[in-house]
Amino acid sequence: MNDTPMDGAITRTSDRGLNQELAYAGVPSFMRRRYTKDLQGVDIAFTGIPFDHSTMNRPGARYGPRAVREQSALLAWGAAYRWDFSPFEICNVVDYGDCGFDHGKLDEIPQRIEAHTAGILKQGAAALT
Repeated sequence: MNDTPMDGAITRTSDRGLNQELAYAGVPSFMRRRYTKDLQGVDIAFTGIPFDHSTMNRPGARYGPRAVREQSALLAWGAAYRWDFSPFEICNVVDYGDCGFDHGKLDEIPQRIEAHTAGILKQGAAALT
């Protein structure tokens, strides 16, 4: 039987502590945190804004949230550099997913982003994007 933790984004039972998983496998989430829309008791909710219509010469910025999730897996297992504590031991941190919007309706996007973020703040969590 394999006891290597996998897919903590969907199988974690605690929002605190470190989670050591293979960086190249499993469901990517910010710092290997749990995916959830339920923010009861959550201190910080990571959320992505996959948008690049306003960038020039930088197409692909919309893939930024996914890239942050994938690369943060390399850091999720260890203590923060030069800190004598782990923020994940004192804060409940989750991955809330991305803000959804229709790229064909540019006039609605700012309001969608504001409403998405307000929904996080209304539940008492800080938004990190």
